[in-house]
Amino acid sequence: MIIDVHTHLNNYHEEKVRSIEECLDNLQGDMSANGVDIAMVLTSYKVTPHRPPTSKVIEATRDLENIYVVAGISYIHYKERDLRELADYLKEGLVKGIKLYPGYEPFYPHDKRLQVVYDLALEFDVPVMIHSGDTYAPTGKVRYSHPLHVDDVAVDFPNLKLVICHIGNPWIRDCMEVVYKNKNVYADVSGLVLGEFSDKFEKYMLGQVKDMIMYAGEPRYLLYGTDWPICGMKTYIKFIKSLKLPKKTYEMIMWQNAAKLFNLDLSDFGVTLDEPVKTK
Repeated sequence: MIIDVHTHLNNYHEEKVRSIEECLDNLQGDMSANGVDIAMVLTSYKVTPHRPPTSKVIEATRDLENIYVVAGISYIHYKERDLRELADYLKEGLVKGIKLYPGYEPFYPHDKRLQVVYDLALEFDVPVMIHSGDTYAPTGKVRYSHPLHVDDVAVDFPNLKLVICHIGNPWIRDCMEVVYKNKNVYADVSGLVLGEFSDKFEKYMLGQVKDMIMYAGEPRYLLYGTDWPICGMKTYIKFIKSLKLPKKTYEMIMWQNAAKLFNLDLSDFGVTLDEPVKTK
């Protein structure tokens, strides 16, 4: 089984506005072609003609059993009404996680203004995914997206489930320490390349991920994700297979860790886990 924890319905080719339905069709097509069973769709921190709001993504996907939504929040622009709407979605099970975008917006994850966001995540037992490392846009300010800043949040909120997106690339060693030290911190391997891996870069990144697993131990913390459509699904599956992991470890990364973290009900897929999960 494969669960991709990091996809988008954003349009990154901004010469043309693609409808949410067209982007969703493309996502479903790539999932089918590559044997991906479930995708988590992360909404953006901003709303533009190329980046649909969380409400529209929920509307387009709510009847799809293989698509779940993670709600992006703007640190700069969020209002009380946005949090009330998010709380309603969380209560109904229509949102399975929250995404923050430090680096794209100038704030640190340990900023006190985010207390209310973390309280919501704790109340509804959902993870908070935090952008980390390099930014897709050169206008990003990467001092805000260093993975070490997640350590402050993990210590202050020991029951809060946190995900360092992109394994903190290029600060992967720092990400290693944060996930090793904090049992409530996870990391996804998404967004390590634009498009497809070249042979040379793939070899380099394979070494980085192997070092991470060696340092941080059994990868109960590691999640499979691509950052689709920025990154290709086929090249990412090949990348993970090239790690040549034991079957138990491979299954943990490809779906088991994600199913437990996001409380996914996999009964329709004929799959059960050792721990009970909540229904959608």
